[in-house]
Amino acid sequence: MRPDSAFATREDAPPPALRFVIESAEAVEFAAVPTVRFTLRIDGAGPSPIRSVALDTHIRIDAARRQYDPPTRRRLTDLFGAPEDWGRTSRSLLWARVVTQVPGFDGHTVASIDVACTYDFEVAVAKYFHSLPDGEVPLTFLFSGTIFYLDAGLLRAARIPWDTDVAFRMPVQVWKDVMEHYFPRSAWLRLDRDAFDRLYDYKVRHTLATWDDVVSALLVRERQGKEQDGG
Repeated sequence: MRPDSAFATREDAPPPALRFVIESAEAVEFAAVPTVRFTLRIDGAGPSPIRSVALDTHIRIDAARRQYDPPTRRRLTDLFGAPEDWGRTSRSLLWARVVTQVPGFDGHTVASIDVACTYDFEVAVAKYFHSLPDGEVPLTFLFSGTIFYLDAGLLRAARIPWDTDVAFRMPVQVWKDVMEHYFPRSAWLRLDRDAFDRLYDYKVRHTLATWDDVVSALLVRERQGKEQDGG
């Protein structure tokens, strides 16, 4: 037997196989930005101790994998177009990409995947979540990254297979809880500067106290105009 044959056998030993399961999702009460926290369980199979995992996670919303009632379909028209076109337009939406450093473990461990949320209605994901009254959001977690493990006293690295993914159905209420905690009874709109200046001029001319009053007054005028036109 050549002196390097034992080393070659160790090098050819398969790296640890990881199994991922998303166990839960919850609103994070104290964070710098609105955040949803997913609890991830990782099971490692194989004799080699795992020193750490550099985990790259892409989270996608599989919009076509849930049912929508007629009012929800109307709200989602801005995102997916007319309901009759949804077979073509209700595509998967990328929600987030998160990089997580998982410490070493033996057998199994639990890690957190924290996803920052936005209430900017120019962002497709915010429009989607806001339009759902209840139920669940079908998600797919796509994992990649690097496993660092010990083999015969040597630190080795192996890539997580590209086809490693996990499905999870997140309750819509989790997202609503996040937004209600950070923006109680509020929503945010981003306006063009010229549009804002016109609204501000309208607010001053009509001595309206708040922006809620401005929007309410404009909606009343719009309804009255429809009634006068017989609409």
